[in-house]
Amino acid sequence: MMWRGVPRGVVVLGLVSLCMDVSSEIIHALLPLYLATGLGVSMFTIGMLEGAAEALALIVKVFSGAWSDAVRKRKPLVLAGYGLAALTKPIFALAPSFAWIAGARFADRIGKGIRGAPRDALIADITPGDVRGAAFGLRQALDTVGAVLGPIIAIVALAAFAGNFQYAFWIAVIPAAICIALIVFGVDEPDRVGGGADSRKKLSFADAKRLPPAFWLVTGIATLMAIARCSEAFLILRATDVGFAPGQAPWVMVVMSVVYAASAYPAGKALDAGKGGVMLYAGLAMLVAAHASLAFASGGTPLFAGAALWGLHMGLTQGVFAAMVAEHAPADLRGTAFGAFNFAQGVGILAASAAAGALWDAFGARYAFAFGAAFALLSAIALVASSKPLRHA
Repeated sequence: MMWRGVPRGVVVLGLVSLCMDVSSEIIHALLPLYLATGLGVSMFTIGMLEGAAEALALIVKVFSGAWSDAVRKRKPLVLAGYGLAALTKPIFALAPSFAWIAGARFADRIGKGIRGAPRDALIADITPGDVRGAAFGLRQALDTVGAVLGPIIAIVALAAFAGNFQYAFWIAVIPAAICIALIVFGVDEPDRVGGGADSRKKLSFADAKRLPPAFWLVTGIATLMAIARCSEAFLILRATDVGFAPGQAPWVMVVMSVVYAASAYPAGKALDAGKGGVMLYAGLAMLVAAHASLAFASGGTPLFAGAALWGLHMGLTQGVFAAMVAEHAPADLRGTAFGAFNFAQGVGILAASAAAGALWDAFGARYAFAFGAAFALLSAIALVASSKPLRHA
Protein backbone atom coordinates (compact mmCIF):
# COMPACT_ATOMS: atom_id res chain seq x y z
CA MET A 1 0.00 0.00 0.00
CA MET A 2 1.37 3.44 -0.98
CA TRP A 3 0.81 4.84 2.53
CA ARG A 4 2.38 1.95 4.44
CA GLY A 5 3.30 3.05 7.97
CA VAL A 6 0.73 5.87 8.07
CA PRO A 7 -1.70 5.25 10.98
CA ARG A 8 -5.30 4.25 10.27
CA GLY A 9 -6.57 7.37 12.03
CA VAL A 10 -4.72 9.57 9.54
CA VAL A 11 -6.34 7.71 6.63
CA VAL A 12 -9.80 8.18 8.17
CA LEU A 13 -9.13 11.87 8.76
CA GLY A 14 -8.05 12.07 5.12
CA LEU A 15 -11.37 10.55 4.06
CA VAL A 16 -13.18 13.02 6.32
CA SER A 17 -11.36 15.84 4.55
CA LEU A 18 -12.22 14.29 1.19
CA CYS A 19 -15.95 14.21 1.94
CA MET A 20 -16.08 17.72 3.33
CA ASP A 21 -14.03 19.06 0.44
CA VAL A 22 -16.44 17.47 -2.04
CA SER A 23 -19.25 19.28 -0.24
CA SER A 24 -17.43 22.60 0.08
CA GLU A 25 -16.10 22.61 -3.47
CA ILE A 26 -19.56 22.04 -4.94
CA ILE A 27 -20.43 25.35 -3.29
CA HIS A 28 -17.07 27.01 -3.93
CA ALA A 29 -17.03 26.13 -7.64
CA LEU A 30 -20.42 27.73 -8.27
CA LEU A 31 -20.66 30.51 -5.69
CA PRO A 32 -18.44 33.13 -7.42
CA LEU A 33 -20.40 32.63 -10.64
CA TYR A 34 -23.73 32.86 -8.82
CA LEU A 35 -22.66 36.04 -7.05
CA ALA A 36 -21.27 37.70 -10.20
CA THR A 37 -23.89 36.63 -12.76
CA GLY A 38 -26.94 35.96 -10.59
CA LEU A 39 -26.69 38.71 -7.99
CA GLY A 40 -24.49 41.25 -9.79
CA VAL A 41 -21.87 41.42 -7.03
CA SER A 42 -18.65 43.29 -7.93
CA MET A 43 -15.25 41.58 -8.19
CA PHE A 44 -13.96 43.67 -5.28
CA THR A 45 -16.84 42.51 -3.08
CA ILE A 46 -16.28 38.89 -4.07
CA GLY A 47 -12.58 39.27 -3.32
CA MET A 48 -13.30 40.82 0.07
CA LEU A 49 -15.86 38.11 0.89
CA GLU A 50 -13.52 35.28 -0.06
CA GLY A 51 -10.49 36.83 1.58
CA ALA A 52 -12.33 37.74 4.78
CA ALA A 53 -13.98 34.31 4.98
CA GLU A 54 -10.69 32.46 4.58
CA ALA A 55 -8.93 34.83 6.96
CA LEU A 56 -11.67 34.30 9.54
CA ALA A 57 -11.16 30.55 9.32
CA LEU A 58 -7.45 30.88 9.88
CA ILE A 59 -7.86 33.35 12.75
CA VAL A 60 -10.29 31.03 14.54
CA LYS A 61 -7.64 28.31 14.31
CA VAL A 62 -5.52 30.28 16.80
CA PHE A 63 -8.12 29.82 19.50
CA SER A 64 -9.25 26.28 18.62
CA GLY A 65 -5.67 25.04 18.47
CA ALA A 66 -4.79 26.58 21.83
CA TRP A 67 -8.01 25.26 23.36
CA SER A 68 -7.25 21.72 22.19
CA ASP A 69 -3.85 22.02 23.89
CA ALA A 70 -5.51 23.22 27.09
CA VAL A 71 -8.14 20.45 27.36
CA ARG A 72 -5.88 17.82 25.76
CA LYS A 73 -8.73 16.68 23.53
CA ARG A 74 -8.79 17.21 19.79
CA LYS A 75 -11.73 15.10 18.52
CA PRO A 76 -14.60 17.14 20.06
CA LEU A 77 -13.33 20.30 18.37
CA VAL A 78 -12.78 18.45 15.10
CA LEU A 79 -16.38 17.19 15.24
CA ALA A 80 -17.75 20.63 16.18
CA GLY A 81 -15.93 22.29 13.30
CA TYR A 82 -17.01 19.82 10.65
CA GLY A 83 -20.53 19.78 12.13
CA LEU A 84 -20.92 23.57 11.84
CA ALA A 85 -19.70 23.46 8.24
CA ALA A 86 -22.19 20.70 7.45
CA LEU A 87 -25.06 22.73 8.91
CA THR A 88 -24.32 25.66 6.60
CA LYS A 89 -24.76 23.71 3.36
CA PRO A 90 -28.58 23.95 3.16
CA ILE A 91 -28.37 27.72 3.76
CA PHE A 92 -26.63 28.29 0.42
CA ALA A 93 -29.54 26.60 -1.34
CA LEU A 94 -32.17 28.52 0.63
CA ALA A 95 -30.48 31.94 0.89
CA PRO A 96 -32.73 34.76 -0.45
CA SER A 97 -30.00 37.43 -0.61
CA PHE A 98 -26.27 38.19 -0.61
CA ALA A 99 -26.36 38.85 3.15
CA TRP A 100 -27.56 35.31 3.84
CA ILE A 101 -24.90 33.86 1.54
CA ALA A 102 -22.19 35.93 3.23
CA GLY A 103 -23.40 34.76 6.64
CA ALA A 104 -23.35 31.12 5.55
CA ARG A 105 -19.90 31.54 4.01
CA PHE A 106 -18.55 33.02 7.24
CA ALA A 107 -20.16 30.28 9.37
CA ASP A 108 -18.73 27.61 7.06
CA ARG A 109 -15.24 29.08 7.40
CA ILE A 110 -15.62 29.40 11.19
CA GLY A 111 -16.26 25.67 11.17
CA LYS A 112 -13.10 25.19 9.14
CA GLY A 113 -11.23 27.30 11.66
CA ILE A 114 -12.53 25.31 14.62
CA ARG A 115 -11.47 21.97 13.16
CA GLY A 116 -8.27 22.80 11.30
CA ALA A 117 -5.60 23.20 13.98
CA PRO A 118 -6.94 20.40 16.28
CA ARG A 119 -7.13 18.03 13.29
CA ASP A 120 -3.56 18.76 12.21
CA ALA A 121 -2.37 18.49 15.81
CA LEU A 122 -4.17 15.15 16.17
CA ILE A 123 -2.43 13.86 13.04
CA ALA A 124 0.90 14.89 14.55
CA ASP A 125 -0.03 13.23 17.87
CA ILE A 126 -0.77 9.83 16.34
CA THR A 127 1.93 9.74 13.62
CA PRO A 128 5.54 8.56 14.13
CA GLY A 129 8.09 11.24 13.27
CA ASP A 130 9.70 9.30 10.42
CA VAL A 131 6.48 9.24 8.36
CA ARG A 132 5.05 12.60 9.38
CA GLY A 133 5.66 14.18 5.99
CA ALA A 134 3.93 11.25 4.29
CA ALA A 135 1.00 11.46 6.75
CA PHE A 136 0.38 15.15 6.13
CA GLY A 137 0.93 14.68 2.41
CA LEU A 138 -1.62 11.84 2.33
CA ARG A 139 -4.18 13.85 4.28
CA GLN A 140 -3.66 16.78 1.91
CA ALA A 141 -3.86 14.51 -1.15
CA LEU A 142 -7.16 12.95 -0.03
CA ASP A 143 -8.51 16.39 0.78
CA THR A 144 -7.60 17.49 -2.74
CA VAL A 145 -9.26 14.45 -4.32
CA GLY A 146 -12.41 15.92 -2.83
CA ALA A 147 -11.50 19.22 -4.46
CA VAL A 148 -11.36 17.37 -7.81
CA LEU A 149 -14.69 15.62 -7.36
CA GLY A 150 -16.54 18.66 -6.02
CA PRO A 151 -16.28 20.86 -9.14
CA ILE A 152 -17.06 17.89 -11.42
CA ILE A 153 -20.22 17.19 -9.43
CA ALA A 154 -21.04 20.90 -9.54
CA ILE A 155 -20.72 20.98 -13.33
CA VAL A 156 -22.93 17.90 -13.75
CA ALA A 157 -25.49 19.18 -11.24
CA LEU A 158 -25.73 22.62 -12.85
CA ALA A 159 -26.31 21.00 -16.24
CA ALA A 160 -28.82 18.51 -14.83
CA PHE A 161 -30.78 21.30 -13.13
CA ALA A 162 -30.74 23.55 -16.21
CA GLY A 163 -28.52 26.19 -14.64
CA ASN A 164 -30.39 26.40 -11.33
CA PHE A 165 -27.66 27.16 -8.79
CA GLN A 166 -29.86 26.56 -5.73
CA TYR A 167 -30.74 23.00 -6.77
CA ALA A 168 -27.08 22.27 -7.42
CA PHE A 169 -26.18 23.55 -3.93
CA TRP A 170 -28.46 20.92 -2.34
CA ILE A 171 -26.15 18.13 -3.56
CA ALA A 172 -23.48 19.40 -1.15
CA VAL A 173 -25.52 18.25 1.85
CA ILE A 174 -24.90 14.53 1.15
CA PRO A 175 -21.08 14.30 1.44
CA ALA A 176 -21.20 16.65 4.45
CA ALA A 177 -23.41 14.14 6.29
CA ILE A 178 -21.05 11.26 5.42
CA CYS A 179 -18.16 13.30 6.80
CA ILE A 180 -19.82 13.61 10.22
CA ALA A 181 -20.48 9.87 10.39
CA LEU A 182 -16.82 9.11 9.66
CA ILE A 183 -15.68 11.32 12.52
CA VAL A 184 -18.12 9.87 15.02
CA PHE A 185 -17.44 6.22 14.25
CA GLY A 186 -13.96 6.15 12.70
CA VAL A 187 -11.70 8.62 14.54
CA ASP A 188 -10.03 7.87 17.86
CA GLU A 189 -7.38 9.80 19.79
CA PRO A 190 -5.10 9.15 22.73
CA ASP A 191 -6.65 9.70 26.16
CA ARG A 192 -4.28 12.61 26.62
CA VAL A 193 -2.24 14.55 24.09
CA GLY A 194 0.92 16.49 24.63
CA GLY A 195 2.17 14.65 27.73
CA GLY A 196 2.15 16.10 31.22
CA ALA A 197 0.66 15.01 34.48
CA ASP A 198 -2.60 16.96 34.33
CA SER A 199 -5.50 16.35 32.02
CA ARG A 200 -5.90 20.10 31.55
CA LYS A 201 -3.60 23.10 31.52
CA LYS A 202 -4.11 26.86 31.54
CA LEU A 203 -4.04 28.87 28.34
CA SER A 204 -1.23 31.43 28.32
CA PHE A 205 0.15 33.82 25.72
CA ALA A 206 3.56 33.15 27.29
CA ASP A 207 3.43 29.70 25.67
CA ALA A 208 4.23 31.38 22.35
CA LYS A 209 7.71 32.10 23.68
CA ARG A 210 8.34 28.36 23.79
CA LEU A 211 7.87 28.03 20.04
CA PRO A 212 11.40 27.84 18.58
CA PRO A 213 12.90 30.21 15.96
CA ALA A 214 12.66 27.48 13.30
CA PHE A 215 8.87 27.47 13.71
CA TRP A 216 8.68 31.23 13.21
CA LEU A 217 10.92 31.01 10.14
CA VAL A 218 8.61 28.43 8.55
CA THR A 219 5.61 30.60 9.46
CA GLY A 220 7.23 33.67 7.90
CA ILE A 221 7.96 31.80 4.66
CA ALA A 222 4.38 30.50 4.47
CA THR A 223 3.01 34.00 5.06
CA LEU A 224 5.08 35.43 2.21
CA MET A 225 3.64 32.79 -0.11
CA ALA A 226 0.11 33.53 1.12
CA ILE A 227 0.51 37.23 0.32
CA ALA A 228 1.58 36.21 -3.19
CA ARG A 229 -1.55 34.08 -3.64
CA CYS A 230 -5.18 35.26 -3.86
CA SER A 231 -8.36 33.22 -3.34
CA GLU A 232 -8.92 30.40 -5.82
CA ALA A 233 -12.31 31.92 -6.61
CA PHE A 234 -10.39 34.19 -8.99
CA LEU A 235 -9.37 31.16 -11.06
CA ILE A 236 -13.04 30.46 -11.80
CA LEU A 237 -13.75 34.10 -12.53
CA ARG A 238 -10.74 34.20 -14.87
CA ALA A 239 -12.21 31.27 -16.78
CA THR A 240 -15.41 33.22 -17.49
CA ASP A 241 -13.30 36.28 -18.30
CA VAL A 242 -11.59 34.44 -21.19
CA GLY A 243 -14.88 33.14 -22.56
CA PHE A 244 -15.92 30.01 -20.66
CA ALA A 245 -19.64 29.58 -19.94
CA PRO A 246 -20.57 29.56 -16.23
CA GLY A 247 -21.37 25.84 -16.39
CA GLN A 248 -17.89 25.06 -17.76
CA ALA A 249 -15.77 27.45 -15.70
CA PRO A 250 -15.37 25.05 -12.71
CA TRP A 251 -13.20 22.79 -14.90
CA VAL A 252 -10.34 25.10 -14.05
CA MET A 253 -10.67 23.99 -10.42
CA VAL A 254 -10.67 20.35 -11.49
CA VAL A 255 -7.37 20.79 -13.31
CA MET A 256 -5.84 22.67 -10.39
CA SER A 257 -7.00 20.07 -7.87
CA VAL A 258 -5.88 17.03 -9.89
CA VAL A 259 -2.32 18.35 -9.97
CA TYR A 260 -2.54 19.35 -6.31
CA ALA A 261 -3.71 15.86 -5.28
CA ALA A 262 -1.07 14.11 -7.39
CA SER A 263 1.83 16.14 -5.99
CA ALA A 264 0.97 16.47 -2.27
CA TYR A 265 1.90 12.95 -1.13
CA PRO A 266 5.23 12.77 -3.06
CA ALA A 267 6.14 16.19 -1.66
CA GLY A 268 5.50 14.90 1.86
CA LYS A 269 7.71 11.88 1.18
CA ALA A 270 10.40 14.24 -0.11
CA LEU A 271 10.27 16.12 3.19
CA ASP A 272 10.80 12.85 5.08
CA ALA A 273 13.87 12.34 2.88
CA GLY A 274 15.27 15.74 3.88
CA LYS A 275 14.23 17.72 0.79
CA GLY A 276 11.63 20.03 2.30
CA GLY A 277 13.51 23.21 1.36
CA VAL A 278 13.75 22.09 -2.26
CA MET A 279 9.98 21.53 -2.35
CA LEU A 280 9.31 25.05 -1.07
CA TYR A 281 11.65 26.68 -3.59
CA ALA A 282 10.10 24.69 -6.43
CA GLY A 283 6.60 25.52 -5.19
CA LEU A 284 7.29 29.24 -5.20
CA ALA A 285 8.69 29.03 -8.73
CA MET A 286 5.46 27.32 -9.80
CA LEU A 287 3.42 30.15 -8.25
CA VAL A 288 5.35 32.78 -10.22
CA ALA A 289 4.74 30.82 -13.43
CA ALA A 290 1.05 30.28 -12.58
CA HIS A 291 0.37 33.98 -12.09
CA ALA A 292 2.20 34.85 -15.29
CA SER A 293 0.22 32.31 -17.30
CA LEU A 294 -3.10 33.44 -15.84
CA ALA A 295 -2.26 37.12 -16.33
CA PHE A 296 -1.73 36.70 -20.08
CA ALA A 297 -4.28 33.94 -20.70
CA SER A 298 -6.49 34.56 -23.71
CA GLY A 299 -7.95 31.07 -24.07
CA GLY A 300 -8.20 27.61 -22.59
CA THR A 301 -4.59 26.43 -22.97
CA PRO A 302 -2.81 29.14 -20.93
CA LEU A 303 -5.73 29.20 -18.49
CA PHE A 304 -5.47 25.49 -17.70
CA ALA A 305 -1.67 25.67 -17.70
CA GLY A 306 -1.89 28.38 -15.05
CA ALA A 307 -4.35 26.34 -13.01
CA ALA A 308 -2.10 23.28 -13.21
CA LEU A 309 0.93 25.28 -12.09
CA TRP A 310 -1.14 26.75 -9.23
CA GLY A 311 -2.08 23.22 -8.14
CA LEU A 312 1.56 22.12 -8.33
CA HIS A 313 2.54 25.07 -6.13
CA MET A 314 -0.06 24.02 -3.55
CA GLY A 315 0.93 20.35 -3.65
CA LEU A 316 4.62 21.10 -3.21
CA THR A 317 4.14 23.45 -0.27
CA GLN A 318 1.03 22.98 1.88
CA GLY A 319 1.59 19.48 3.30
CA VAL A 320 5.31 20.24 3.67
CA PHE A 321 4.52 23.34 5.72
CA ALA A 322 2.15 21.40 7.97
CA ALA A 323 4.75 18.69 8.62
CA MET A 324 7.42 21.32 9.34
CA VAL A 325 5.15 22.99 11.90
CA ALA A 326 4.55 19.64 13.59
CA GLU A 327 8.28 18.92 13.61
CA HIS A 328 9.31 22.19 15.22
CA ALA A 329 6.46 22.64 17.74
CA PRO A 330 6.63 21.17 21.28
CA ALA A 331 4.21 18.25 21.62
CA ASP A 332 1.99 20.05 24.14
CA LEU A 333 1.78 23.18 21.95
CA ARG A 334 1.01 21.65 18.56
CA GLY A 335 -2.51 23.03 18.46
CA THR A 336 -1.26 26.49 19.41
CA ALA A 337 1.49 26.27 16.79
CA PHE A 338 -0.90 25.33 13.99
CA GLY A 339 -3.23 28.12 15.07
CA ALA A 340 -0.49 30.77 15.00
CA PHE A 341 0.81 29.45 11.68
CA ASN A 342 -2.62 29.65 10.06
CA PHE A 343 -3.40 33.06 11.57
CA ALA A 344 -0.34 34.49 9.83
CA GLN A 345 -1.40 32.93 6.52
CA GLY A 346 -4.91 34.32 7.00
CA VAL A 347 -3.64 37.88 7.13
CA GLY A 348 -1.69 37.28 3.92
CA ILE A 349 -4.64 35.71 2.07
CA LEU A 350 -6.98 38.54 3.08
CA ALA A 351 -4.53 41.16 1.79
CA ALA A 352 -3.91 39.28 -1.46
CA SER A 353 -7.61 38.73 -2.21
CA ALA A 354 -8.57 42.34 -1.48
CA ALA A 355 -5.74 43.60 -3.70
CA ALA A 356 -6.65 41.23 -6.53
CA GLY A 357 -10.31 42.23 -6.42
CA ALA A 358 -9.51 45.95 -6.39
CA LEU A 359 -7.03 45.66 -9.27
CA TRP A 360 -9.48 43.56 -11.29
CA ASP A 361 -12.27 46.12 -10.88
CA ALA A 362 -9.99 49.06 -11.65
CA PHE A 363 -7.75 47.74 -14.43
CA GLY A 364 -8.88 44.21 -15.38
CA ALA A 365 -7.95 40.61 -14.62
CA ARG A 366 -4.48 40.81 -16.18
CA TYR A 367 -3.31 43.35 -13.62
CA ALA A 368 -4.66 41.32 -10.70
CA PHE A 369 -2.58 38.28 -11.66
CA ALA A 370 0.42 40.37 -12.73
CA PHE A 371 0.48 41.80 -9.21
CA GLY A 372 0.54 38.26 -7.81
CA ALA A 373 3.39 37.29 -10.12
CA ALA A 374 5.42 40.35 -9.16
CA PHE A 375 4.95 39.76 -5.44
CA ALA A 376 5.74 36.04 -5.79
CA LEU A 377 8.95 36.97 -7.59
CA LEU A 378 9.90 39.37 -4.80
CA SER A 379 9.17 36.62 -2.29
CA ALA A 380 11.44 34.27 -4.23
CA ILE A 381 14.28 36.79 -4.04
CA ALA A 382 13.76 37.09 -0.28
CA LEU A 383 13.83 33.32 0.13
CA VAL A 384 17.05 32.99 -1.87
CA ALA A 385 18.60 35.54 0.47
CA SER A 386 17.51 33.31 3.39
CA SER A 387 18.63 30.05 1.80
CA LYS A 388 20.94 28.94 4.60
CA PRO A 389 18.42 29.16 7.49
CA LEU A 390 15.73 27.64 5.27
CA ARG A 391 17.83 24.55 4.60
CA HIS A 392 18.23 24.05 8.35
CA ALA A 393 14.53 24.56 9.03
